[in-house]
Amino acid sequence: MSQDIVTARDIMRSLPTVLKKFPFVAKGLYYYRVKDDKKELTLGKLVERNADKHPTRPAILFDDRSITWAELDAWSNRIAHYLKDQGLVKGDAIAVLLENRPELLATVVGAAKVGVACAMLNTSQKGKVLAHSINLIEPRLLVVGSELIDNAESVRGEVQLRHTHPLLYLHDGNTLNTFGDAPEGYVNLALEVSRRPSTRPVLSNPVTMGDTAVYLYTSGTTGLPKAAPGSHRKFIKAYGGFGMLSLAMEPEDVLYCTLPLYHGTALLVCWGSVLAGGSAIALRRKFSASAFWDDVRRYNATTFGYVGELCRYLLNQPPSSQDRNHGLTKMIGNGLRPSIWKEFKERFGIDKVAELYASSEGNIGFSNFFNMDNTVGFSTAPYKLVKYHEGTRDPIRNDKGRLEEVEKGQPGLLIGEINKKWAFEGYTQKEATEKSILRDGFKKGDAWFNTGDVLKEIGCRHLQFVDRMGDTFRWKGENVSTTEVENIIDGSGMVEEAIVYGVEIPKTNGKAGMVTLVPQSNGSAFDINKLFDYLQENLPAYAVPVFVRVTNAIEKTGTFKYRKVDIQKLGYSLERSEGDVYAWLPGSSGYTLLTPELVSDIDSGDVRF
Repeated sequence: MSQDIVTARDIMRSLPTVLKKFPFVAKGLYYYRVKDDKKELTLGKLVERNADKHPTRPAILFDDRSITWAELDAWSNRIAHYLKDQGLVKGDAIAVLLENRPELLATVVGAAKVGVACAMLNTSQKGKVLAHSINLIEPRLLVVGSELIDNAESVRGEVQLRHTHPLLYLHDGNTLNTFGDAPEGYVNLALEVSRRPSTRPVLSNPVTMGDTAVYLYTSGTTGLPKAAPGSHRKFIKAYGGFGMLSLAMEPEDVLYCTLPLYHGTALLVCWGSVLAGGSAIALRRKFSASAFWDDVRRYNATTFGYVGELCRYLLNQPPSSQDRNHGLTKMIGNGLRPSIWKEFKERFGIDKVAELYASSEGNIGFSNFFNMDNTVGFSTAPYKLVKYHEGTRDPIRNDKGRLEEVEKGQPGLLIGEINKKWAFEGYTQKEATEKSILRDGFKKGDAWFNTGDVLKEIGCRHLQFVDRMGDTFRWKGENVSTTEVENIIDGSGMVEEAIVYGVEIPKTNGKAGMVTLVPQSNGSAFDINKLFDYLQENLPAYAVPVFVRVTNAIEKTGTFKYRKVDIQKLGYSLERSEGDVYAWLPGSSGYTLLTPELVSDIDSGDVRF
């Protein structure tokens, strides 16, 4: 098969393998397409099924701990009873600030069993951004792990929690019976939960598939993070679509997950797949390229969850005779670049790459069901690829005000039709939801979700990812909102104006953040590292601009709009004498003035970002 083409012959070649997994396909299609939002098919029920069917099999592996499905069910039941005792009811929400560890999954399941949604806070957030994310949901309680207590304390006076004892503390212990001592003002959640019964809670108003299970945060296209509600339906779709259709997960499978569980790829896709097989999820707090394969062997992992950057980091490790000494045969995730796809599979002996395309808030998803190379797969959802304004996420409308599809094989803005079957859950903010909807696209009254991403068809309705457009870019596996970063910079009091965008660095995935700024003309010299310290305090590390161009003026159009596309194309180049350019080099604690020699090293890939 050609690198960039999927043909009917390729599909036919994959059919024998697909037919061998027919029972998984049939069940997967049922769960992926189930429509009844009133059905009592929920995250809690999925865990209970596995506890009944595979009580002694491991559900979670973490460090030296192994928690069975029966133990996870009992643990989550105790959490559910505690939440009920605190007066929480179906429709309420709690915020969760925990790193990857078993307590996070148990909390999500326990809350789900009583209809309480968990807002999955990004553990990199702090300061204004964290406070904003918490207040978006108006949660009743905040669950904080000891590893992140400083983050929570920094916003304690700025968050609004609707409970008499709203702060819950979880000690970072190695056993289920290690409670630790809670800081002043916090309830020791583990201790309180241990005193509750392990029986399954019974509700007079049962939880159903259409109820909200989690809130996942996305940078969206403008401003501070947005909260996207995820119903139990999202878990059910992942259960059927990824766990059964894509991966055919079984009880003996172990999925190794180093992706943060506040992300949809980890929580919905990876864990949803594990739930489908009655399999185990092996957790690591943070990805480590050097420890990756040792962990895979330690947990006997058969599958792992990835983003493209993770795969590149693994490839950058020196080749070893141990590269194929493991049982890993499947992988699921998104962002694996065509340039390293085959190299990764061949070096590490991977058979199945279940590449996917989806978003936390969106109504459309693609899955590489037929295991083709260099594609996000296909979708049964109605979608179109349309013409768009270069450098933006705005579609082009013709003289009649309608959208126009691109020619086959050409890059186009992906939009998904919104209808009763393919609903758009959107964000908690109605205005933000409306901004993501394109109305009267092809006919009066129709509605489409604007993904903001550019893809192209490479044959047999299989798409390939091209780029993320508009006011977001992706770096270190995270979405970065340019407007959010601009607002933080504006709040520094050190600049007159700033424009943030993403730039490509050779031999890296995604785009690194860059800002072009004009310093305040207050008679004082501009201190670039004073700005750096401020950014470190108010932004997660992945959102701190890697490059800074300091200039006297930023060029604008006749209508006073920034020439963002031109500035972005210039990148960190020193070819034009438009001020000094600085870089936050790996391992450094501030910005370094770029020289032609440094730029050459970055362009050649000698500087590893």
